[in-house]
Amino acid sequence: MFEKTTVNLKILRERAYNLRWATVPEGVIPLTAADPDFPSAPQIAEAILNFTKERYLCYGPPDGLPYFKESVAKFFEEKRQLSCSPSLLFPVDSAAFGIYLICKAFLNKGDEAIIFDPVDFLFRYSVETLEATAVPFQIPAGSNVVDFEKLESLISKKTRMICLCNPLNPTGKVFTKAELMQLGEIAVKHNLIILSDEIWSDIIFAPHVYTSIASLGGDIAQHTVTVTGFSKSYGLAGLRIGAVLASNPEHYKKLIDASLHNSTIHGANVIGQIAAATALNHCQQWLGDFVAHLQQMKDLCVTELNSIQGVQCTAPEGCYVAFANITGTGKTSTQVHELLLNQAKVAVVPGLKQWFGEGAEGYIRLSFATSEEILKEALHRIKKTLNSK
Repeated sequence: MFEKTTVNLKILRERAYNLRWATVPEGVIPLTAADPDFPSAPQIAEAILNFTKERYLCYGPPDGLPYFKESVAKFFEEKRQLSCSPSLLFPVDSAAFGIYLICKAFLNKGDEAIIFDPVDFLFRYSVETLEATAVPFQIPAGSNVVDFEKLESLISKKTRMICLCNPLNPTGKVFTKAELMQLGEIAVKHNLIILSDEIWSDIIFAPHVYTSIASLGGDIAQHTVTVTGFSKSYGLAGLRIGAVLASNPEHYKKLIDASLHNSTIHGANVIGQIAAATALNHCQQWLGDFVAHLQQMKDLCVTELNSIQGVQCTAPEGCYVAFANITGTGKTSTQVHELLLNQAKVAVVPGLKQWFGEGAEGYIRLSFATSEEILKEALHRIKKTLNSK
């Protein structure tokens, strides 16, 4: 299912945008945006066809289709041990919008929110778009100790939120239950909202185990708003579908009001909801096979990167991206990015503040959600180019 023959490069070059196959020059292999090269599960396509064949594509309820809400609640109950009521969750048009929405609901101009460094740019973008201040907190890769005393020292009278990205894009760190407990206790102590981005939570590599912070229960759950999506796990980025979940009814009301769903100005499309619910209910075997393939690609990617002169890569515990330290090459992230694009014909994401924060300089990020054949070719080109410099 995840071999080279299932990767349709012709279609990808027509449809895979966002720095991927449709936007790079002919002959370039894009290991850029974290989006799989594989087609989605066949059950999803079948469900979409069945839903659309009657040709009624009506408005859905502002707070989401019951089928979608019940499917998401059941998933979190069974897979995340998180007691979740369908009445306290609703679909959004992507996890990215969900992050922005949570910030919009709980941040005002002049407020502060703690974000990780490095982390996906969407956190800083969302906070700063609302004229609040993003306060970076450095998170080491892998199992290195997180300095929670430092985290607490960053909290001021203006702090309203801690933004948790778990697993952490771009390093692939999976937070332990003990780490989440420490973070949660700090948030409760200072009465802060925890924005928990869990879009990567299905992509976990053994022996690591995922814990949803709201599953810790009690006051921690009451302070947490969870956002998730279905693009990383099931390849549904183009359907623009995610979900926001609250444990506190007051939080839910603030979120649904901020979403503008009740006005029909905003909302999540019904086809995306059907696809996501189908994925959760009927595609777990497909997902298991995908993660097994990714674990092999992770091992291949990390091994090959660490064999290149001047490159060091800590194995990600989750996510299907590798975050490689390239300082040993004597070149900047931008220089390595340009060298690989122009000479190796491989596109990677440079570790620039605009993508991941100041802590990303000296790194490049590579997505390995592709076939073994494509990944081997890309890594061969990278190795040949960097070892010759």
